[in-house]
Amino acid sequence: MKNNKKYNLKNEKPKKQEVKKSQEQEMYDDQVEGRNAVIELLESGKDINKIFITKGERHGSINKIISMAKERKVILVEKDKRQMEQMAQNQNYQGVIAIVPPFEYCEIEDILDKAREMKEDPFVLVLDGIEDPHNLGSIIRTAETAGAHGIIIPKRRAAAVNSTVGKVSAGAVQYMKIARVTNITDSIEKLKEHGLWICGTDISTDTYYYNQDLTGPLGIVIGNEGTGMSDRVKKSCDFLVKIPMKGKVTSLNASVSAGIVIYEAMKQRMK
Repeated sequence: MKNNKKYNLKNEKPKKQEVKKSQEQEMYDDQVEGRNAVIELLESGKDINKIFITKGERHGSINKIISMAKERKVILVEKDKRQMEQMAQNQNYQGVIAIVPPFEYCEIEDILDKAREMKEDPFVLVLDGIEDPHNLGSIIRTAETAGAHGIIIPKRRAAAVNSTVGKVSAGAVQYMKIARVTNITDSIEKLKEHGLWICGTDISTDTYYYNQDLTGPLGIVIGNEGTGMSDRVKKSCDFLVKIPMKGKVTSLNASVSAGIVIYEAMKQRMK
């Protein structure tokens, strides 16, 4: 876990209050926030250390969370609104925060094994430097609903799974296998060795996504929000596709682009 303590140019030690705040932030690094996300977490059967709810919250889906937590014998703790706001990593935490063990990333082989167990052609997302956790959460949610077997993300210069990702994914992160790798290009080569065709998304190609065969063992690469795929990753792709643009703005949000291509692949694979 990263050390959040900072020193100024005079190398003075941080004040006790700053140290305490830093320690509190580290304590709650692994948490799931929001009612739907916590319900999905409870339904997934994964380990939960503790669930905090805002004191006095007894309406709507909070009652369902309390009932499910008691059934699973998960510790429930009530805190006042001010304490909950200090803990929350998102403004819209909806009065509930679950503290969980660190997210368990898997290996690429685990993703391929899942496809094999389901007797399906592997369908994998490769994210080349997605930095916004909101985009990552949205892509995870789309990939899970479309039946993707897993997602590969880089360890450096990219968003990791955190409370924001979990909330935006609406709990889909609890069901998605995610491998965090050192080198995306090497991971693409590994997928190729297992028979996957690699489809990159890039505006420079002439092929529209709906004219490309996206059936069979497939990996779809989504590039960085600002710069797209790196040159090395682009060269590793077997083919490239693009989304038609008619307006003055010539780019889409990364999660929107991912959703369009992912669902085209799902449509073709359902025929």
